Amino acid sequence: MKNKDIDGGKEFDWGRTSEAYAKYRDIYPDEFYKKIVSRGLCVRGQSVLDLGTGTGVLPRNMYLYGASWTGVDISPEQIAMARKMAEAKQMNINFIVCPAEDIEFERKSFDVVTACQCFWYFDEQRLIPKLEQILKSGGRLLVLYMAWLPHEDDIAAASEALVLKYNPGWSGANERMHPIEAGKRTLDSFKVVYSDEWKLDLPFTRESWHGRMKACRGVGASLSDSEIAAWEREHLALLERIAPERFTVRHYAALCELALKN
Repeated sequence: MKNKDIDGGKEFDWGRTSEAYAKYRDIYPDEFYKKIVSRGLCVRGQSVLDLGTGTGVLPRNMYLYGASWTGVDISPEQIAMARKMAEAKQMNINFIVCPAEDIEFERKSFDVVTACQCFWYFDEQRLIPKLEQILKSGGRLLVLYMAWLPHEDDIAAASEALVLKYNPGWSGANERMHPIEAGKRTLDSFKVVYSDEWKLDLPFTRESWHGRMKACRGVGASLSDSEIAAWEREHLALLERIAPERFTVRHYAALCELALKN
């Protein structure tokens, strides 16, 4: 993938991170999923489409709430990993390799469409008309996000600085807590009915935080193999100096629920 507004147009490929992504990025706490359920979303009796599903983190973790899930992703490697992990738990989830903008489903097929950590990658001009067609009347679009806060956490700040050393154009740096903002084309068809942001401290070991950072777009998805190897050596040494074996990293989570206007 390449987008002039992301990382200065540097190409990235989430498929290169699938193994690390599956192992180290399934880190959303229970309260994250319970917040979704408290809104009456992604529960039994509903059909849900997860855009940019990656390794299927959202449908796999919310499977117990009883919704019928379909996950789509542009990366064959991510979908292969999603299928493998779901099948290991005997979860009946339909995973499809497809760019979000190219989805083809019957009219009014879904009660909810979710997009976790990915909505800004999509072309809203192409995607939103598709969502208008496939969502049922009163259907919901749920946009979700979670990020570390480098200005509130020294370990996150140091790790982020090292990513920028190897990838200066990486635009995922310097995050601060803020509401999720939908684009104009989205707001032409949807209205915001609920928005929330909250801080949380997530537990890590040196290994799991290293894996989480390696699986970010600025490292595993975009650097060359030799650059990744050099970054890994330096990051592991950094963590030996500044981090205990177990620690927490300050994050924030955000949720934006939008209702179809028709």
